[in-house]
Amino acid sequence: MENKIAVVVDSTTTLPQGFLTDLEIQSAPAIIIWGDEELRDGVDIQADEFYQRLATAKEMPSTSQATPVMFKEIYEDLSTRGFEILAVTISSKLSGMYASAMQAKESLRQARIEVVDSLTGTMTIGMSLGRMFEEMKKGASLEKCRQTLEHALENTGVIFTVETLEFLHRGGRIGGAAKFLGSALQLKPILEVVNGAFEGREKIRTRSKALERLVDLTIERIGDRRPVEITALHANAEDVAHKLIEMVEERIETVRTYVTAVSPAVGVHLGPGTVGLAFMAGIE
Repeated sequence: MENKIAVVVDSTTTLPQGFLTDLEIQSAPAIIIWGDEELRDGVDIQADEFYQRLATAKEMPSTSQATPVMFKEIYEDLSTRGFEILAVTISSKLSGMYASAMQAKESLRQARIEVVDSLTGTMTIGMSLGRMFEEMKKGASLEKCRQTLEHALENTGVIFTVETLEFLHRGGRIGGAAKFLGSALQLKPILEVVNGAFEGREKIRTRSKALERLVDLTIERIGDRRPVEITALHANAEDVAHKLIEMVEERIETVRTYVTAVSPAVGVHLGPGTVGLAFMAGIE
C-alpha cells in the first residue's frame, strides 16, 4: 500500500471485533455525563457496563460530543506519523461531532485532512469504510478515498425500533419521530434515518411484529440492488440482533453480515432494547 491514509471516526461508530484491523483507525470519544462523572465513551465505560448501570440508575446520563481538542490530538498524532487523514462522523443533524472534527482540521492547516459528514451513523459508516479500504489497497489518493466513502454512504440506510421514545425525547434527538409521542405505551415505533435525522415510520403493536416489519422495510429499501451487506445493531439485545440477521437471510442473499452493539453514547439516546438493521446495497 503506497499511500498512508488513516481514518478517524467518533465513538458512536462501533465496529465489530476484528473489523478492518489492517486499517489505521482512531476514535474520538463522546462524553457520557452521569451525575458528577464524565466518562469517555468506549474508554472509561463499555457497553455491557453501561447497560448494567442504566438498569438501576436513579439519575439518567446525558452526552456531549468529543471536543475539537480531542480530534486535534488524534490528527496531530497521525500527521506526525506520516498519515494523511480521512475523518468521518455521525450525522451533523444528530450531534456536534462533525463541527468538532472540522474545527480541529482548521487549526491544523499543515496536515492533509478530509472530513466527511456521514448524514447517518453506526455501521453504515463501518461498511462504507470497508468499501473505501478496498480502493485504498489499490493505491487510491486521499481525495479518491473520500469520493468512494461518500458514494458508499449514499447507498446505505438504517431502520430501527425502540422499546420507548422516552430516551430520544429526553435527549432532544427525537426529530421527525416526535409525531409518535403520546401514543399508547405498548406500541413499538419504527424509525429511520432520513437526510441525517430520525423520522418516524410506523407504530407496531407487538415486539415480534415490529421485528418482522423492520425486515420488510429494510428489504423494500434495498430493492433489487446487489450486492448487499447487513449489520444488525443492538442496545443490550444481542440475541434479537442475531435473530434479525437470520430473518433477513431467509429473504435475500447477502455477501456479508455483522452484529454489533451500539456505543453507550448512542444507547443514552435510544435506550436499552433498541435493535435495528443497517445496510449497504449496490456497491460493487
